[in-house]
Amino acid sequence: MEYYIHPVAYVVEKSGFANHHVQPLLALLDEGATIPFIARYRKEVTGSMDEVQIEQVYTLYGQFKELEKRKKTVIDSIEQQGKLTPDLRQQIEKCMLPSELEDVYLPYKPKRQTRASKAKERGVEPLAAWLIRQEAGDVRARAAEYVKEGMETEEEVLQGARDIIAEWVSENERSRNTVRRFFDRTAQVVAKVVKGKEAEGEKFLDYFDYSEALRRVPSHRMLAIRRGEGLGILKVKIEIADEAALAALEKQYVKAKNDCAAQVSLAVRDGYKRLLLPSIESEYLHASKQKADEEAIKVFAENLRQLLLAPPLGSKRVLAIDPGYRTGCKVVCLAETGQLLYNETIYPHPPRGESTRAAAKLASLVDAYRIEAIAIGNGTAGRETEQFVRAVRFNRPVLLFAVSENGASIYSASKVAREEFPEYDVTVRGAISIGRRLMDPLAELVKIDPKSIGVGQYQHDVDQARLKESLDRIVASCVNRVGVNVNTASQHLLTHVSGLGPVLAENIVEYIRENAPFRDRQELKKVKRMGEKAYEQCAGFLRIEGAKNPLDNSSVHPESYPVVERMVRDLGIPIEQLIGNEAACAAIDLNRYVDDRVGLPTLRDIVEELKKPGRDPRPPAKVFSFAENIHAIEDLVEGMVVPGIVTNITNFGLFVDIGVKQDGLVHVSEIAEKYIANPANVIALHQHVMVKVLRVDRSRGRIILSMRQV
Repeated sequence: MEYYIHPVAYVVEKSGFANHHVQPLLALLDEGATIPFIARYRKEVTGSMDEVQIEQVYTLYGQFKELEKRKKTVIDSIEQQGKLTPDLRQQIEKCMLPSELEDVYLPYKPKRQTRASKAKERGVEPLAAWLIRQEAGDVRARAAEYVKEGMETEEEVLQGARDIIAEWVSENERSRNTVRRFFDRTAQVVAKVVKGKEAEGEKFLDYFDYSEALRRVPSHRMLAIRRGEGLGILKVKIEIADEAALAALEKQYVKAKNDCAAQVSLAVRDGYKRLLLPSIESEYLHASKQKADEEAIKVFAENLRQLLLAPPLGSKRVLAIDPGYRTGCKVVCLAETGQLLYNETIYPHPPRGESTRAAAKLASLVDAYRIEAIAIGNGTAGRETEQFVRAVRFNRPVLLFAVSENGASIYSASKVAREEFPEYDVTVRGAISIGRRLMDPLAELVKIDPKSIGVGQYQHDVDQARLKESLDRIVASCVNRVGVNVNTASQHLLTHVSGLGPVLAENIVEYIRENAPFRDRQELKKVKRMGEKAYEQCAGFLRIEGAKNPLDNSSVHPESYPVVERMVRDLGIPIEQLIGNEAACAAIDLNRYVDDRVGLPTLRDIVEELKKPGRDPRPPAKVFSFAENIHAIEDLVEGMVVPGIVTNITNFGLFVDIGVKQDGLVHVSEIAEKYIANPANVIALHQHVMVKVLRVDRSRGRIILSMRQV
């Protein structure tokens, strides 16, 4: 009888979510619904699960599919060997863990020739079977019966039999679990410097003679150790209580006190040292790397989410400056839409030092293009340029912002940038990107590979496929959370909208180019290859400003328009008077509109959107200023308190830019008086903070800061 694990049962057991929510959620995923769409518009189905919970189900569902695929491969392999029995098939089908499945498969797994397989070829397996039963008898006399060409002495025969027993021990599921228990309880990660690599690997100095309990090694430390190992600087291994593990195995296998038992004892020790221990050590090293990857990817993803949802300045006229010394400062003027109006190069710094001419030029540009804000890149010459601009007298009020340049050079040399601005060089494109980042960080940063934005650690050491998948989901989540003006959005931004992708995004841009901007959401159905399913998935996230139906510029999904129309009829006012009218919205009795399709969660979302349609969930941008007398690490004095901006968050603390071209570290223990398990829970990326300088190591360029002691 075949045994089948249902995917719903698998996900429910692993996640703890209710069966009646998981089952329809898996059906939605199978139909091609996206995570943002399900989280926003199918709350009745999922019990109002958020994106993180839905993603957990999505991940578990993927793991289930991979496990089932692997089971089929294993069954097919054993069946081809003619060794598949009904009991073995059922044992395989019942496996809930990949490690459990691999243990069952191990004795049947095709492998290169081993010492045991050679002994079996020479007919010694019956002797091994006799020895492991540990019956009374003359071991040497029995071994003599197997002496022949290739095994010409009794000792060679016994060695072959022990090799077979050693392999049995190493491939036995109970043996492997016995050793795993010792790894779980006693494993220590041990790292040593490779002799002669001391100078080359100086940055791994902390791990030259290092030991720590495996279960306590944080992800950033594990990734650093593995990087050192990969570079040939460190030797890394996992050590356990060997003698205790061996004693447990011998208790499992050695059942008598005779010559046979002595041979089995030798075989168990050999199997443990030569086969079992290296195999389980490799398994735990791999598992610890996977766990470290997961933690690092999680931190990277959360940082990226915060960066993409950073406060936008909005539709303002911006002058952006990409600072430089010898090559000058590239200046661009941008319209409210981000369109390039003018570009110029000024030379306020040495070697040319034309500060007076540069100041006059900036003042005239601010007047001519009605500039409302100035964005200055925070890279080379950033602080000096900021100081220079602050000294310029403008005839109109202008806000001044320092903007992160991370990834700007990647964008400026990319295909996307070349297509947007084919007639301009990389320096002008870089300045445009800086200005647009201030206006709308999300719309600009989606054009850049997330790994180039500079908000993660060890991103090149983790599983690249898993990192990309996670970061792509974060980008899509942020884009859909904010919503997109379909008539002004770039093709790249549209690509990340639920249900679209590259082809439909290109078709939308092409449609606008050929037919003029969209006038309502229904017109989206005229786009080439826009089917009903794609329309359902994307419509609620696409905004159309100035549409005849004001709901088209909100997050209310078209499928819910009839409900809003009923509300309007019942209130006796036109929809234009309902939108933005909090008093009228509060008067709506939601229970009157509940039916078998629309429940209270969706109705609450609709009313909240009607109160403030198209509201951007991001807070507005705030002006920030570094300490005026701090420009370089030499200006820092221990004990001083200075303002800073959080530039990166890790599990062990956060990095803060205090305006000296080298970020300082606030260790997790220095964030607050109370215990902080995860800095991301209490601090946001780009948050403005006050920090105290604790230590300055000028030779190594290290700055240690504290928020707790301010």
